[in-house]
Amino acid sequence: EVQVDGAEASATAEPAGSGRAVRRTAVLVMDTSNSMEGERIEAAKAAALAYVDALPRDVYLAIVTFDSDVATPLRPSRDRQAALDVINGITLSQGTLLYDGVTAAIGVAGAEGQRSLLVLSDGADTGTTDLADVTTAVTESEVLLDVVAVDQSGDALEALEALAGAAEGRVLPADTDALAETFSQEAQALARQVLVDVRLPDSVTAAEGTVRVTMPSARGDLTAQAFTMLRAGAGAAAVPPAPVAASGGSMVMPDWVMYVAVGAVGLGLLALLVLLVPRKTAPLTGADLVATYTASTGRRKATVERSDAEQALQTAKDAAAGILERNRSLEARIAQRLDGAGSELKPAEWLLVHAAVTVAATLVGLLVGRGNLVIGLIALGCGLVIPWWYLGFKRSRRRRSFENALPDTLQLISGSLTAGLSLQQAVDAVVRDGVDPIASEFRRVLVETRLGVSLEDAMDGVAQRFESRDFGWVVMAIKIQRQVGGNLAELLTTVGDTMRERAYIRRQVAALAAEGKLSAVVLALLPPLFLLYLVLTNGDYVAPLFTDVRGIIMLAGGALWLGLGVFWMSRLIKVDV
Repeated sequence: EVQVDGAEASATAEPAGSGRAVRRTAVLVMDTSNSMEGERIEAAKAAALAYVDALPRDVYLAIVTFDSDVATPLRPSRDRQAALDVINGITLSQGTLLYDGVTAAIGVAGAEGQRSLLVLSDGADTGTTDLADVTTAVTESEVLLDVVAVDQSGDALEALEALAGAAEGRVLPADTDALAETFSQEAQALARQVLVDVRLPDSVTAAEGTVRVTMPSARGDLTAQAFTMLRAGAGAAAVPPAPVAASGGSMVMPDWVMYVAVGAVGLGLLALLVLLVPRKTAPLTGADLVATYTASTGRRKATVERSDAEQALQTAKDAAAGILERNRSLEARIAQRLDGAGSELKPAEWLLVHAAVTVAATLVGLLVGRGNLVIGLIALGCGLVIPWWYLGFKRSRRRRSFENALPDTLQLISGSLTAGLSLQQAVDAVVRDGVDPIASEFRRVLVETRLGVSLEDAMDGVAQRFESRDFGWVVMAIKIQRQVGGNLAELLTTVGDTMRERAYIRRQVAALAAEGKLSAVVLALLPPLFLLYLVLTNGDYVAPLFTDVRGIIMLAGGALWLGLGVFWMSRLIKVDV
């Protein structure tokens, strides 16, 4: 019998699993903390397997686990074998994020149809989430929630009773031996659910009203009532069932789709990056030219295809060059760094490679962070900064190599001059017998002198590219010697000895300041790296730092003081020799 606002209404009833269009979702929320170790977890697995086996086939099942982290190894699905595999593969860890697990389960259950949660816990919550927030979420979601409390009492049991009470559910105390029977009864309760279709009486015109359902049973009449929305018009259902498509209702995008999509984009960017890297090709000999012009038709076709690829690469380079033309200062900075690092890339080519690395790093960050915007922004920053830093690192390392090899180079030039060679011939000896980057830079000096640049000006260009004050002194000494005369070989020997002594003092100071430098690096990197670790492993714990105004203020203040401390320590440990 059904009454709508006190008026009798015609109704029919049938089992909920009879195939009618109503979606039913059950979420199994399991405690996987270390306190479940031993007989408890084995009994819990056995009970969960029995629950899955007794669950009606039309019910969608999801599994949520909680320990120090909350995981959803099974989204709502009717694939029972997948559920069995998840249960058999459960492992334990420290922590008991009970409230976070219940909150996550509410989200997994969705907002469609009839949803029920079965929570298994044997310990109190160890997280930072407030119980009042969880009970509010349970009430607002209108889910059914029952809790199986394993050997619990006191405050922990009261918290579970509050959770169940928010959904008008029950707390089912159970020991290890009774778990299987308790879980089976919960599954059978879903199997005994009844779907009632009601036709509104003509006298009911209100948009909302009280629906009261009475059904006979062997133990007496069962009565349930609720104040709910009524669909206007005679012949409509008082409590309309949610339609479910044949595919199983609302589609939830599986995680593997995101991984495949991001992986495909990453492979595409990697292929683009490979295409953008310039290839070194040896000059064609006369025989190669003849072979090219007398090649077969198929060979000509391959050459045309290769030319098309080169044309596409050239188009991208031209676009990057157009951007740099509108910003000459940026082009000059890039060219200076590339030149100092000894790279053969042009500024436009470097800009393309830098852009590809930035996009790839952002995609990897989103993939690792499962769509977390904060991690994506951090990866974007790394993609922007790291390539430029790497170029500066190569430039600094090349500069150090130049400075370290300079005293021996001056000794070689001095010996050549003593043997009777001219300065230009001595430079040529350095090209033949010297080490990089000295040899390659002096080779460039010889090329510039053949093009009409004076030897002193060409060597001064080397000093400017490497920002080397030591070599600048050498060039100045050569210019003075050219003007006033003197023994250049003896002068270069003296300058080389002075450089060796300064290098010795510089290494000694670096050794004495090494501890301070290491301390500065550790103290500067520890806070941001630990914050990144927390974002990746326990994002909910640090989320208030990015979502709450107070957290943002604290984060900004901490970054400010950290920056001031790093700057002060860098000034203390910097010694100019």
